[in-house]
Amino acid sequence: MLLHSDRVKVFSGSSNPKLAEAMCAELGVELGRIKLARFKSGEIYVHYEETIRNCDVYLVQSLSHPINEHLVELMVMIDAAKRASARTVNLVLPYYGYARQERKAAPREPISAKMVADILTTVGANRVVTIDLHAPAIQGFFNIPVDHLTALDLISDEIRGMNLPNPIVVSPDAGRAKMAEKLAGYLDLSFAIMIKKRPTHNESVITHIIGDVEGHTPIIIEDLIDTGSTIINVVEGLKEKGAGDAIICATHPVFSNGAIARMEHPNIAKVVVTDSIALPDALPSNVKVRSVAPLLADAIRIIHEGGSISVLFKSGGV
Repeated sequence: MLLHSDRVKVFSGSSNPKLAEAMCAELGVELGRIKLARFKSGEIYVHYEETIRNCDVYLVQSLSHPINEHLVELMVMIDAAKRASARTVNLVLPYYGYARQERKAAPREPISAKMVADILTTVGANRVVTIDLHAPAIQGFFNIPVDHLTALDLISDEIRGMNLPNPIVVSPDAGRAKMAEKLAGYLDLSFAIMIKKRPTHNESVITHIIGDVEGHTPIIIEDLIDTGSTIINVVEGLKEKGAGDAIICATHPVFSNGAIARMEHPNIAKVVVTDSIALPDALPSNVKVRSVAPLLADAIRIIHEGGSISVLFKSGGV
């Protein structure tokens, strides 16, 4: 369904312009014209090259690598939109960076997810649309509306088409248990939970597996894949327990520090991710990318025309 309004303007930051273009194609609107430049000193310059006065502006920007660059760019885009008399400034953040720092795990640590929420609100954002936050409670860090979408429907549809032998959904840690339970409910499967400890950032050690995985095809569900080291540990731990080659599912392909190459592990049969973060054109043959553009476009349409975002989810929301 196309969006019939000349008061809705969609603009893209530099993090994922292909996704923004695909969203506009779904909505039947043109991607807004904006100039993003850098001074020689590295300072960011933004100029909207069309009028946005009294318009509902949607800024599409994933807080992905280089995250600090993209965050400051978004802040400058918000400020420019407010000063250009936009009616509302709505942030479409397919991937919300800093979400893994949503609590104090040790003394004298920051809660960076809250800090970023405060910054975006203070600069002038009126609404946030995002997908599969690392912790759903991050919605409460904002004092503005947050539409928290999920890619689980896309992922479950992809898995149904695989015809897997004796599948089982596996949560790689206790924190992902609720997501794994939800995916298992979508697919009418049993699920298992792995218990791990983290000696340092981006490292993990599997200590226990709750559930019988022997002879099963494990479907490992994560919100994101960063370096991929944890995924490899999980896959190898499951293999030691007699499981088959794994299907890896994650909404956000952060893919840092050689992670793409790690996805070619001999015990990984398939990797299903979304385009919430821009990816290179050349990917391993076992990596399948599903687009979240229709999901985000539908959310914008519902927000503008009125209605319930819950209609976008089989489960009624996240």
